[in-house]
This record gives sequence, C-alpha cells and structure tokens, in this order.
Amino acid sequence: MDRLTADKRSENMRRIRSRDTSPELTVRRFLHRAGFRYRLHDESLPGKPDVVLPSLRACVLIHGCFWHGCTKCIDGTRRVKSRSQYWTTKIQGNQDRDIKHVEALKSLKWKVYVLWECELRQPRALTTLLRSLRKRRERLRATPRVD
Repeated sequence: MDRLTADKRSENMRRIRSRDTSPELTVRRFLHRAGFRYRLHDESLPGKPDVVLPSLRACVLIHGCFWHGCTKCIDGTRRVKSRSQYWTTKIQGNQDRDIKHVEALKSLKWKVYVLWECELRQPRALTTLLRSLRKRRERLRATPRVD
C-alpha cells in the first residue's frame, strides 16, 4: 500500500526529471573542467545520449540506479511494493531499450561509456572515464584521417 495519496504520488513523480539530473550535472562539470567540450542529448543519435563528444566519436550514458535497474547497489535491486508488476515491466523495458541504444551506437562506430549513479559517488569512476577519453583522443590524433 502506498503511503502517499494518488495526487501526492503523481506530484512527486512529475518532479523527477530525465535531463539535468544531479549525476548528469556532475559528469558534465567534471568533463568541462578537464577541457572536454560536448553536446547534450543529440537527437540525431539513437537514444539521445546524455553527453556526446563528437570529436572523439564517443558518448556517455548516465543511468539512474532505480530507473535502469542497477545490479550493483540497493537502489537498483530494491523493488517498489505497490504496483510492483508495473514497475518491474517499466524497469525491464528501460533495460531493453538501453541495450538496443548501445548496440545501435556501436554499430554506427561510436564508443559508448555507461556510468551509473552509484559509481559517481566514487571519484574512481570519473577518473577512469577521463583516462579512457584521453587515450581515445591520443589514438585518434595519431591515426591519419582518410576522407
């Protein structure tokens, strides 16, 4: 049984945003300070990735643990008790869509990095991303372009 009324629950859910979330802002600030410039939610790419680095042909997907069903933390494994069938189906649908988008991006020769909300609590996740992006940039600079 839900502790909130239907109106209060609806108001609460309406406040949850899909863009400019705290984890997304953390990643964006970190990348900007590191000197990377990017686009946000590029609609020309499958799944409109959260952060797109066109010069590196790379994108970063930032997943909220609850919404995308993270298996690494309590937020992703905890299930809602009211309307559990709805939420199980919803989260499974999100996971299926995530897989489809990652595969589509890879087939277009984009490098995809996935960061989970819980990983961002540890500085190691961002430094690993930064190291990977710098290596990719150096590799691309060393490779002669064929037009």
